[in-house]
Amino acid sequence: MRLIRKPVLCNYYVTYRCNASCHFCDIWEKPSPYINKADVKQNLKDLKRLGVKVIDFTGGEPLLHNEIHDFLMMAKEIGFITTLTTNGLLYPKKADKLKGMVDMLHFSLDFADAQQHDEVRGVGCFDFVMKSIEVAKKLGEKPDVLFTAMNENIEELEKVYESICLPNDLVLIVNPIFDYNAVETGGGLTNDNLNYLTRMGKKKNIYLNEAFIELRKNGGNHVTDPVCKAASSSLVISPKNELVLPCYHLGKKQYPINGDLFTLYKSDEVQNLAALEGRLPECEGCAINCYMQPSFAVEINQYFWKALPSTIKYNRLKGTWKNIFQ
Repeated sequence: MRLIRKPVLCNYYVTYRCNASCHFCDIWEKPSPYINKADVKQNLKDLKRLGVKVIDFTGGEPLLHNEIHDFLMMAKEIGFITTLTTNGLLYPKKADKLKGMVDMLHFSLDFADAQQHDEVRGVGCFDFVMKSIEVAKKLGEKPDVLFTAMNENIEELEKVYESICLPNDLVLIVNPIFDYNAVETGGGLTNDNLNYLTRMGKKKNIYLNEAFIELRKNGGNHVTDPVCKAASSSLVISPKNELVLPCYHLGKKQYPINGDLFTLYKSDEVQNLAALEGRLPECEGCAINCYMQPSFAVEINQYFWKALPSTIKYNRLKGTWKNIFQ
């Protein structure tokens, strides 16, 4: 049963450029412009009309955009919940301008060991993450550590939790890795490692969406009975000011927004393509977290109930419930 029929999330790509070169991601290989303020201002107004609650300013590395603090401020003034994930390289020098603008601020960290983390990320950013945590805490921010769980680093999860998150009273977000396109991620997580993540997810200050685990054990999205609601639960805006459908990773069609996102999204052509979410041949087996998370929230099914306890846990820790129900 469909619970919410409006999009709840916008993945707003401020640029595809990145100052890291993670081996499990290909976005940093893409040439890319930067979004401009006039487009952001108009699009945020239309996103509000469409019913969106959460704006994820993403990339690439979103802090590469010199006006990112202005975008966050505009989003906050309109009443959106804001989220941003960074590798930490630029956060210490931009932190003052970002203060109070990000409801869910995530620092990516995949190993407790600097050398191992930097090898995976393709750049020396471990020390910057540590500095970012220090700076954010001094500013009164409540950042999270975002851990991409892979078979190759699964043993590092508890080390990151014990040595970094607990001493700093940070939430540890566990993000199971996913395969997409031709990106070599090392394959899906083994069943033993999925079960281990479930056990870790029960610990204090750890957020793991248990529906991610069940979805993987069930073989991901199935086109005959799709769980994915990517295009109807979330919108993707590209750095070229295009609406991307049905999702960024599949990107079958890019529609120029031309100053009227509301009308474009409501158009028959866009809605007809959105109706194919989760049903296209490429959607078989998909388990991409950034689209499954909002999908779990808008339809009552087995994944809704699996996701609910961890969702309540995280929003209680972050204090974002009042914003969601405004």
